[in-house]
Amino acid sequence: MSDLIARTAIDKRMAEIIRPVIEDLGCELVRVRLMSGKRTILQIMAEKPEGGIEVDDCARISTEVGAILDVEDPIEGDYALEVSSPGIDRPLTRLKDFDDWQGYEAKIETTELIDGRKRFKGELRGVENNEVLIEIPEGIIGLQFDWLDDAKLVLTDELIAHTLKARKDAGFDEDAFDEIQTEED
Repeated sequence: MSDLIARTAIDKRMAEIIRPVIEDLGCELVRVRLMSGKRTILQIMAEKPEGGIEVDDCARISTEVGAILDVEDPIEGDYALEVSSPGIDRPLTRLKDFDDWQGYEAKIETTELIDGRKRFKGELRGVENNEVLIEIPEGIIGLQFDWLDDAKLVLTDELIAHTLKARKDAGFDEDAFDEIQTEED
């Protein structure tokens, strides 16, 4: 069973190196991408097993992963290390993600044409064996997890409300922060 955490050979090598470090810090690797352009960026998305991640967790991951990458030195040249949460409209990279987020809208792309199409958008209906179930206008279909090329949640009002409620339930205290000052203040 593969996953969508790492796509390319270098991403898979990065995942091998950094996954144990992230897990030792009590988090899970959601996605890793080495992106090149004007500057090279190693993007890491992580979260706690129960979901969510705080800035302090990202800082710890960045420090620890940075140290191991300095020793292993798998990337040629300079690069920037970015560690973040998966975000609200998160990528779905592990089979369990499709169960965790069932009931929410997602976009899924497959590697091959399935009934003449590669893109599917609809409500996640969980997982059955190794199939991701998604309800599209034609009905509920199953897509083999190994067929998937990309998948992410669609930003909807329901998803935002769920995320805000989860943060509140987890004890996030907005009153603990200073007010935002505007130019009129």
